[in-house]
Amino acid sequence: MTRLPELNRRELLPADAQPTFDEIMASRGRITPTFGVMLHSPQVAQRAAHLGTYMRFESSLEPPARELAALAAAHLCKCAYEWAAHQGPAREHGVSEAAIAALGSDGPLQDVDEPEALIIRYARGILVEHTVDDATFAAARARFGDRGAVDLTATLGYYSMIACILNAAGVEAAK
Repeated sequence: MTRLPELNRRELLPADAQPTFDEIMASRGRITPTFGVMLHSPQVAQRAAHLGTYMRFESSLEPPARELAALAAAHLCKCAYEWAAHQGPAREHGVSEAAIAALGSDGPLQDVDEPEALIIRYARGILVEHTVDDATFAAARARFGDRGAVDLTATLGYYSMIACILNAAGVEAAK
């Protein structure tokens, strides 16, 4: 049970927040539980939606890397809702079962192909240790370029923020 009601219908919001609701509806086609909670602060919802559009659809990362980063943030932030929401898209974009299993179990990465292992190591570094060691950062730069290294870090940060909001509001994974 959520700690905050989901503002998933326009009439639930004050008049000054309804344009933000409309923008999110227009860009996403629905109000997810994530935005239903964030709409309690319309500016947060609006700005997160804008950043999320970049992270999900426009960043320099290829879709498999984006989805694996989203899954990593969800798992490392212990967000069951986001973990469940991104497993299907991750698989659809070709993220391997080995990577999903290793990530979900906090397991070793020896059975994970190096491009996926790099993203998991990077995520574990920044989200668990709050830093990335020189070798992992250099590997990310070599693989993704400077822009991609920033986009990877920002993707992890964006989905960590989403996880924090969902966890604080008590939003659970769909059954």
